[in-house]
Amino acid sequence: MRWALIKAAVAGTTMVALAFLIPLGLMVQQTARDRGFTAAERQAAALGPALAITTDQDAIARAVASTDAGAQGRMVVHLPAVGAGVTVDATGGPVPTPGSSRPPAYWGASTGTVAMGPSIGSARALDADVATAASQGRAYTVHVPGGYALLQPVAVDTARVAVVEVYVDDGDLTRGVSTAWLVLSAVALALVAISVLVADRMGARIVASARSLAAAARSLGGGNLAVRVPVAGKQADGSPEELREAAHAFNTMADRVVHLLAAERELAADLSHRLRTPLTVLRLNAASLGEGDAADATRHAVSQLEREVDQIIRSARRAPEDAPAVTVGCDAAEVIRERVGFWSALAEDEGRRWQLAGAEQPAPVPVQRGDLAATVDALLGNVFRHTVVGTAFCVDVLATDSSVIVLVGDAGPGFADPDAALERGQGHGGDGSTGLGLDIVRKLAEATGGDLALGRSAVLGGAEIRLRLQTRPDGSSPARASRRRSRGALFQK
Repeated sequence: MRWALIKAAVAGTTMVALAFLIPLGLMVQQTARDRGFTAAERQAAALGPALAITTDQDAIARAVASTDAGAQGRMVVHLPAVGAGVTVDATGGPVPTPGSSRPPAYWGASTGTVAMGPSIGSARALDADVATAASQGRAYTVHVPGGYALLQPVAVDTARVAVVEVYVDDGDLTRGVSTAWLVLSAVALALVAISVLVADRMGARIVASARSLAAAARSLGGGNLAVRVPVAGKQADGSPEELREAAHAFNTMADRVVHLLAAERELAADLSHRLRTPLTVLRLNAASLGEGDAADATRHAVSQLEREVDQIIRSARRAPEDAPAVTVGCDAAEVIRERVGFWSALAEDEGRRWQLAGAEQPAPVPVQRGDLAATVDALLGNVFRHTVVGTAFCVDVLATDSSVIVLVGDAGPGFADPDAALERGQGHGGDGSTGLGLDIVRKLAEATGGDLALGRSAVLGGAEIRLRLQTRPDGSSPARASRRRSRGALFQK
């Protein structure tokens, strides 16, 4: 935008400068030319009184030398011929030639019979041009080598005409023109420079306002809900009205986002709090189950569910900026062993065979322990929810240099439509499924740079969910492992 304004200013100012300066320069050139010929006419007119008094060559020569043009050798006086003249009447006027209606001043122009006498000075004009000037009775300019010759007729008496020749050099006709053009060019350049400076300052203010708005948008997108764009004061001075309106709209949008997020947190907290009543009843019922592994497992599950609900309520009511700093990273193998051990109690009750392989060695991943545990619970919960009682399942952990892969397979019917199962809120079956479990797993994988894939288990023949957690930013996606452990002897009851 800044360069665009500068280019527009340069183009506009250049056009205006040329529109004014070119005619002005031509006028200066014509003025210099007129000034040169006007000065020559004044020099020629200065000899009029001397020629009116006498035609003596010595006297005329002294008169010529007294002028500037004569001193420079640029003035010549062409005297009339001795005895030359025309007949005059009683009033002193010329008598026309018989059969002609034109005065004697025009006779030479048509007949060339006007005779001129000696010349005082070095003449440059041709004799014919001098005779023509004398016969026409007016100033006459002819081109001569190196310049122009001004031929000015001067009446010596009523019957004779002398011609004063003044040489005008070409340099006299262009004196000062080059300087004028340079000055005008400098003025044009100064105008362009000033316009560029003004456009740059205006562009800088506009660009600064636009960059401030863009930076605020990036900051808001990065999670800083407190960022706002100043719409008044020093930082907003000089900003276009449109950008100020955009900044005001941005601030309104940011306020609205904060309000909606706060309302969403309150709604999540209220909805989670409603679970406390059924949880209380469930906890009392679990306490009355008596002794036994199943009863202990049920009470443990209820206690854990109650802790998760409390955590949801606290997290929902906590503002994002007040969230405590957490250390990202955990041992995936340890978390998977723990969660599979938790689900194994229910698997034994339902007669499901299960197997865990590859979780003996540490497998660090860049996710929080609680998030990974919730992900594993979602994957195993799908097995128990969408397969019949007694269906076997397995969990494999494969650690590579750049990622950790978790495979959860079962011996159920598999996915009827894997693409639809990955869509948020769609799920892959009825039975009260919300369809959010796989979406939560997918988001966790993508947050690390990994992915989630659905397929068919090569060993158990049912569904298989492949979760890949990236451990290195520059790691490439490994090919799907085709080698499988022999599970026949590892399945447990």
